[in-house]
Amino acid sequence: MLEQVNYIKHLNAVFLQFSKDSRLNPTHISLYMALFQIWNTNRFVNVFFINREEVMRISKIGSKSTYHRCIKELSHWNYILYSPSHNPFKGSQIKMFNFGTSSEQVMYPSRTEIETSHGQELVPIYKHIQTFKNNNKQDELNFENSESNKLSGSVPNEDNLQTSIDKNYDEPL
Repeated sequence: MLEQVNYIKHLNAVFLQFSKDSRLNPTHISLYMALFQIWNTNRFVNVFFINREEVMRISKIGSKSTYHRCIKELSHWNYILYSPSHNPFKGSQIKMFNFGTSSEQVMYPSRTEIETSHGQELVPIYKHIQTFKNNNKQDELNFENSESNKLSGSVPNEDNLQTSIDKNYDEPL
């Protein structure tokens, strides 16, 4: 039986969960995304089989030990259900939990529906003021427009470079 999975709602819900889970690192997320893509390719079947080499290639994981550690941790932390096959001709079994739309495994049952806004995101007014101030500072730092630099033809803050006109370049450092 195929699950009803809303691709966008699922990804939004799982990314929200990722952001709250301090145990995860980028390798876990990459591995989960590779498994999600394979699940999507298999039209969100309840259970599917994976090939370790393929999953490692898709997730950009180069170490077998890292792969096994991360997939076991994802299973232990209830992001997936992983059943290793120990048979090189039969792939390991994966069950993905639907975070976005079903009543099946959800880490936060009260948040099965992802909240989205129907209005426009508002930017606070101070953001625009800050940008305006930054533009003014940029004009101050623009040494090409500075009158003193036009007259002297020198680099601004010349002392920071610790250069001098009378340096003898024949001396050893």
